[in-house]
Amino acid sequence: MMTPETPDDDLVRTRSHRPRELPQGFRAGLITAITVLLGFSLGFLRYWGFDAPGDWSALSVLPGVSLLLASLLQIIALYRALRLEDEAEDEYRKTVRWFIASAMLLLLGVTAALWEVA
Repeated sequence: MMTPETPDDDLVRTRSHRPRELPQGFRAGLITAITVLLGFSLGFLRYWGFDAPGDWSALSVLPGVSLLLASLLQIIALYRALRLEDEAEDEYRKTVRWFIASAMLLLLGVTAALWEVA
């Protein structure tokens, strides 16, 4: 025998299984943030690695590798952010994690580069 709660329970279950869509503007903001950080990363890597005076040393490897990996992670995050699947909230959250990881690696690389120069 059906109770009045049964249809509501089914409705709640079907709503919870559907991926939630992002509010308008979230993806555009993330794409802008990624491209700004990617532009800084590539500009800093170019200046620090090629245009700055001085010679490379063994200590230069850590910042160089860190900056290259950060740029690669930012490109992956940008690729993920431009996909249509990134409209879903769970995919968007994964993309944000990629971006945060790249920003932390960039911060490590810039800090190591400054420490190496000092």
